[in-house]
Amino acid sequence: MRAVIDKILERLLILIISIMLISVIWQVISRYLLGTPSTLTDEIASFSLIWLGLFGAAYATGKELHLAIDLISAKTIQRYPNLFSGIVTFSIMIFALAVMVIGGLRLCWITLTLDQRSAALEVPLFYVYLVVPLSGLLIVYYALDIFLKKRKLVKS
Repeated sequence: MRAVIDKILERLLILIISIMLISVIWQVISRYLLGTPSTLTDEIASFSLIWLGLFGAAYATGKELHLAIDLISAKTIQRYPNLFSGIVTFSIMIFALAVMVIGGLRLCWITLTLDQRSAALEVPLFYVYLVVPLSGLLIVYYALDIFLKKRKLVKS
C-alpha cells in the first residue's frame, strides 16, 4: 500500500508543479506580451504553491527527508539511535495529528460554514484548505509506518 501512496503522491506533486508553472508562464506572457495581465493566474499559482508545499512535506516525511535541528550531541544520539529516532517520529506524528489534521479540519469547517471564497476564482476556500488535513493524514500514516518498521513490528 505504501508504494501505491508514494506513486500517487509523486504524480500529484508533478501535476501541481506543472499547473503552477503553466500559470506563471501564462501570467508573464499575458502581462508583457499581450499587455493585459490575467487576474486568475495569481491565485492559481498561490493555491498551487500551498498544495505543493504541504503535499511535498508529506512526501518528504515518507522518504525520511524532513528537516531536523540537532539540539542533542551526536555522541548521545549514536548511543541510543532507536530512542531518539522514535522520539522524532512520534513527535512528527503527534504534531501532524493535532495541528494539521484536527486543526485543519476545524479550519475547513469554519471556511465551509462561513462560505468563504477566493477573490478572483470564486472557489470556496474549503477546497484550498482541505490540503492541510489531507497532508496531515499522510504525514501521520508515513510517521506511523516508519515508527513500526524501525521497531521491527512490520516487515519491510
